[in-house]
Amino acid sequence: MKEYSITVVKTNNPTILKFESNHMLVKRKNYEYKNIDEAKNSPLAQQLFHLPFIKTVYISGNFIGLERYDIVEWQDVKDEVAQQLVEYLNAGEPIVIEEDSDKPIAVTVYAEVTPNPATMKFVASKKIVGSTFEYKNIDEARESPLAMELFQFPFVKEVFIDENYVSVSKYEVAEWEDITIELRELIRNFIAEGKEIVNDNAKPVGGTQAPTVTNNNIPEDLDDTSLEIIDILEEYVKPAVASDGGNILFKSYNAESRTVNVILQGACSGCPSSTFTLKNGIETMLKNMMGDKVNEVVALNG
Repeated sequence: MKEYSITVVKTNNPTILKFESNHMLVKRKNYEYKNIDEAKNSPLAQQLFHLPFIKTVYISGNFIGLERYDIVEWQDVKDEVAQQLVEYLNAGEPIVIEEDSDKPIAVTVYAEVTPNPATMKFVASKKIVGSTFEYKNIDEARESPLAMELFQFPFVKEVFIDENYVSVSKYEVAEWEDITIELRELIRNFIAEGKEIVNDNAKPVGGTQAPTVTNNNIPEDLDDTSLEIIDILEEYVKPAVASDGGNILFKSYNAESRTVNVILQGACSGCPSSTFTLKNGIETMLKNMMGDKVNEVVALNG
């Protein structure tokens, strides 16, 4: 059975918060409910409307967006709402009763080069997973039907899946100009047919980077400096790394040596330019933003 956790994410609208799940909640479409009558097909939304300050409920992919009335401030109720969502989801209660349909899901997929010449990024027009998954061989891919399909090609070396894209690393035996179209069509058809990208037992590699709400407590083993580093990586570094088909995870911080250890995944793992990017980008940023708290950044390939 899936174990859900929730991360609270601010939006540009102060009345709306996103409650992101580590698992996908709905597959086929997005849902918006402005009152309890409109939420007849969503038991979760109906329960949320019992909270007097909830104005609108949005459910899409791996997140629930909630708009509040002005009678409360989010800082006073967000932890309680997040905990309620965790308990509801982990109880196995239905989220949205979606109509079964044999119609293909409307989706496009395009191929995008990455700084790593051995890796190509295939970007979908919709979110396909709620967490990050990395598979270095077909044995590791048993919990991902999509990765298993990709490993049927003898030239596929590694598969990395994150949010709305799939990064595929190849062996030198094949050239991208000969295999890109075939890989893109396989991924697009797989998503369009509504097939399961990863199954319920799949575990994200490296866990989740940012502290997630499970019992209203931030993990006690992270000090203030580590939390500050995580915030910087999440806000400034991770989006740029994701655009190159990779991922970066905070691993540890040593206060004595002032060393930050991070894990590089996907296209960034083993990439010839990763060391350069790390030393001249991430390390410089952390030094500038955190002063003498950071002396060095060390990258570990995932």
